[in-house]
Order: sequence, then C-alpha cells, then structure tokens
Amino acid sequence: MMRIKLSIHFLIIACSLSCAGSVKKYNSKPITKLPGDKPGIITAADQTSQYIDYLKGKNVGMVINQTSVIGKNKTLSLDSLVKLGITVKKIYGPEHGFRGDASNGADVNNSVDAKTGIPVISIYGNKHFKPTPEDLQGIDVMIYDIQDVGVRFYTYLSTLQYVMEACAENNIELMILDRPNPNGFYVDGPILEPNIRAFVAMNPIPIVHGLTTAEYAQMLNGEGWLKDHEKCKLKIIKVANYKHSMPYTLPVSPSPNLNTDKSILLYPSVCLFEGTTFSLGRGTMSPFLEVGHPALEGKYSFSFTPVSIKGMSEDPPQKNKTCYGIDLKNYDTNTIYTSAKLNLALLIELYKAFPDKEHFFNAYFTKLAGTVTLRKQIEAGKTEAEIRASWEPGLSNYKAMRAKYLLYP
Repeated sequence: MMRIKLSIHFLIIACSLSCAGSVKKYNSKPITKLPGDKPGIITAADQTSQYIDYLKGKNVGMVINQTSVIGKNKTLSLDSLVKLGITVKKIYGPEHGFRGDASNGADVNNSVDAKTGIPVISIYGNKHFKPTPEDLQGIDVMIYDIQDVGVRFYTYLSTLQYVMEACAENNIELMILDRPNPNGFYVDGPILEPNIRAFVAMNPIPIVHGLTTAEYAQMLNGEGWLKDHEKCKLKIIKVANYKHSMPYTLPVSPSPNLNTDKSILLYPSVCLFEGTTFSLGRGTMSPFLEVGHPALEGKYSFSFTPVSIKGMSEDPPQKNKTCYGIDLKNYDTNTIYTSAKLNLALLIELYKAFPDKEHFFNAYFTKLAGTVTLRKQIEAGKTEAEIRASWEPGLSNYKAMRAKYLLYP
C-alpha cells in the first residue's frame, strides 16, 4: 500500500483580539460596545451605523448571496436594510445564485425574491457576467457584500471586477462591505501568466493572494486592470478589529461545496485537482476533503463514491465510480507553523501513483494554475523545492505591490 505524508502548512499567528480599536480611515463613527466587552472581528455589514445614513434617499442595488449576513441571527443584509427603510431596487446574484443553492458552474436565471418582491438579476450564466446599462438603470449606489475565500480562481473575484467595470462605465458608486479573508494569512503560488485569461484567471496575482475583497478592489483600480483602465468610485466600509494573521470562521458556507472550515483551508491546494481526471470529493458530503480515482484501486485503502447531489454537484467527476485515494477529513489544519504554503506534495505524489499519466491532467489545469509551467514541471519530475523556486521573483514582486493596497496589518 502506498502512503503519502501530507504537509499542508497554515500559518495562524496567535494574536490578541484587543489589539485594534475602531477603524479610522473609512469608518467615521465609533463602534458601539458594551462596558467590559472585548473587541472581536466585526464585519463591515454588521456596522450598519457606518453606512445606513449614507444610503437613505438613494436607490440601491445589491450584489449579494447567502453569505451577506448581519448579526448573530445571520439575517440577510438585504432584509436588514429593507427593514431599516433603505430602498433596494435590484439584487444581482453571482455563481451559485442569490440564495447560494445552485451547483458549481450551473447557469442561474433572473427571478424575483419571494420575500421582498425585489427583482433578482443573474450575473452568472448564459455569458451574462457583467451588469448591463439596462440592469443598472435607476441605481444610485451599488453595494457589494459577498464573502470571499482568498483564492484567485474563486469566481466572486471575477464578479467583483465585472461589477466594478459596469459601475465605472455608468458612473455609479460602489460601496464595498468588507469581510475577513479566511486564507488571508499567507500568499503563495505561481503568478497568472499574461497569455492565460478565463473567468477563473483574470489578473496577474498568485493562487493565494492574501487580500480582502476591498483590498483587491483597490488593486483593480490602482493597477489599471479594469476595462480601458477605468476607475470605479469606491466607498469602503472596513472590517473592525481585524488583522490578516487572525483565523476567521465563516458564519455561512461561501458556496455549496465549501461546507466546512477545513475545506476552505484546503481549497487552494485541493482545487487544483479540478484540472485533472481525479475526483476531489464533489458528489459527496465532504468535497475538498478527499481525493481519488478508480485507477488507484489496490494502491490506497481509502475509498469513496461520488454521486449526483442536487444543489452541490449534479454531475461530478467519476460519478457512481468507487475512487481510491487520500482522506483529508481528519487532517489537523489548526496546527500553527512559522510559514504557510500550498500543498504541492499531494499533487506530485498522486501524479506519480497514477498509471495513465498521459491522461492525468486536463486543459482546465492550466487555467487554475495560471501557468503552463506547473504541469510541465510535475510531468518532468521536478521537486517541490525546484517548483517553488520558479515562482520567484514573481511572488516577491507581487507582495511588494500588494502592500500598497492593504487596509489591515
């Protein structure tokens, strides 16, 4: 039996939650706390006093999904703003839909929100990724409030870019209600090559970019990455009491197949298997926590069988076939290390174990990796150290650029 030693390093630096007070740069009003309260992370959406007066009397559009929640009761920000008297005219839904119940990659159609009667415009599916002038008609200010997970190929970053372009072209201000990045404590991976562009590969950043949504929006403006180098007018409400080194547990799953803290932390590494013939657990209740293939029978004892699961993955890779490989469900992602890296060992070892190497990768791998080089390096038998060395000086240059746009230490 072959066994693999996994070494996924996640840097979670222990720090005091009392190290930061109210935000000064973008938040003009203090955060209200009860006497004796210890300040913890407060998302921008939770700080309604920072933006509610600004929205009154305006026609508001909202780019939101199921992660756009406020308070311990996880009330949708849409519902909260409507109750507070804000005029929300339209909702714009990204991949997985406004309610977050559409499978990965599935087209999402326009609809009407049953609870509020507000029109919902899909900006994912049927090649409608960017709001049109008609979609934006009558909107005075747009709100973007979606939880991201800090990875280049996670499609909400691309949605943000298209929304910023549309707002810039139609002279609409974009208010970003910022949220912490659960993978914001490190930066790693190859930089996207300029000749590779797709909805999962928009700009020259590494796989793990180490930015919050608002920080990335500032980078899009500052680096001239919007169409025709336009600038979107931004109004940013910051997260209070947040540092990039802080661990963050999401109150709501960001998408149907990222349903645990562990899967979110493993996602930057395991998602690369989307570009292979392997199953990464889509079609099970543990996506991104198991990796395998039928051809590895007899080489690994762990097995699982992907099936069609409505709302998660209707047609997963290797559907209805028993896959053999690696179980990640018990991996301890809370371990504190002095550095954090993508896990390349898993990809390298399973490539070596796979008998039909010619068909291990598919064309999607290059888009996910952001480079044609990584595939060639693995096929050539390069070591992890050799592969990592090839990411320089790109990573160092990116980190220097990133520093210009940081809103949090």
